[in-house]
Amino acid sequence: MGLAVAVGGAGAVGAVARYLVDTWVRGRTRTVLPIGTLVVNVIGSFILGVLAGLAIGHAGTVKAKTIVGTGFCGGLTTWSTAAWETVRLAGDDSRRDAVVFTVANLALSFCAAAVGLLLTLP
Repeated sequence: MGLAVAVGGAGAVGAVARYLVDTWVRGRTRTVLPIGTLVVNVIGSFILGVLAGLAIGHAGTVKAKTIVGTGFCGGLTTWSTAAWETVRLAGDDSRRDAVVFTVANLALSFCAAAVGLLLTLP
């Protein structure tokens, strides 16, 4: 039960971080693309890449990786919102923007995860 509570708490912190980062980014950009969602997904993917590298090297505890990976990163990243924003862009006759956003989200998130992994591999 203690681990579930810790994951939930970390998820809450991740969700608040997502809201703050998204709000901050939206306040500084003028584009129809949901850049805040892109930023949190890339950051979360980088953190998960770091955790994967640590897991491969058997560094850190399983409990800590679960709390940070499942809890914090699960609350921080928002693929469901990315999907919704893609549908919204397509519905607003911004199909090109929907494709650009989706490709950027996937490509940058995978690259961020790879960089995090490479930085922490033994």
